[in-house]
Amino acid sequence: MNDQQLMGEVVKLARLAGEAILPFWRADVAVTAKADDSPVTAADLAAHQVIADGLQVLAPHIPVLSEEDCEIPLAERQAWRRWWLVDPLDGTKEFIAGSEEFTVNIALIEEGEVVFGVVAMPTNGRCYFGGRGLGAWRAEVNGSAESIRVRRQPPEGGRFTVVASKRHSSPQQEALLGGLGSAVGELELANVGSSLKFCLLAEGAADCYPRLAPTSQWDTAAAQGVLEGAGGEVIGLDGQPFRYPARESLLNEFFLALPGAAAWRPALLQLAAAIGR
Repeated sequence: MNDQQLMGEVVKLARLAGEAILPFWRADVAVTAKADDSPVTAADLAAHQVIADGLQVLAPHIPVLSEEDCEIPLAERQAWRRWWLVDPLDGTKEFIAGSEEFTVNIALIEEGEVVFGVVAMPTNGRCYFGGRGLGAWRAEVNGSAESIRVRRQPPEGGRFTVVASKRHSSPQQEALLGGLGSAVGELELANVGSSLKFCLLAEGAADCYPRLAPTSQWDTAAAQGVLEGAGGEVIGLDGQPFRYPARESLLNEFFLALPGAAAWRPALLQLAAAIGR
């Protein structure tokens, strides 16, 4: 099975995981706190089990690193060449609040780079999937997949749209947004939860997603695959490609998501470099 075929099977699996989540949505599900004080519910665990079992059947030779099963020693992870990076329920806080903005994220990683990613929305069956060199698509639950592509600039007469987190910001991020507005004109902010922030860029509905606040590897990898397949890129504040190396901490560095070869890229990096010092 090649990577394109494997991606198609993972789309089916992500939707199955979404079906496992839905019975718990808006059902006063019990919430417990993990060691890092992040919330977890029975829905997270149910989706994890569906994904773990499904990936074992699809590709038994590829190990899995999931938010709900991440206590794997670094020495073991360093020996992996290809692995799955999974967030069974991205946006748990949105899920608990009754919002529809939570997703199932599954990415295939090879030597620290995203091969492809799948982002599924359980509440409406929509699914985004793609990878660099493979393309990117958005599929509705009962419809065929439609190819998606980033936009290079806002539409005629439209504002430059920056995607922001509903729940997470930082002084650095606010400073970056202020400088970016001076460089490209008045900004319009699109607030959305979970990895859907990347997907807005991938389908050409927004222009930039700067993240100068904490994330974990499983929060971003799948949607990065979608964005890269749609002609976008994810880079660090130093301008280098954003990767997922095996390391002790599973927290990400800060990053910038944007269309590839955007005319305003140098201005953005200059701002990021100044803020990152």
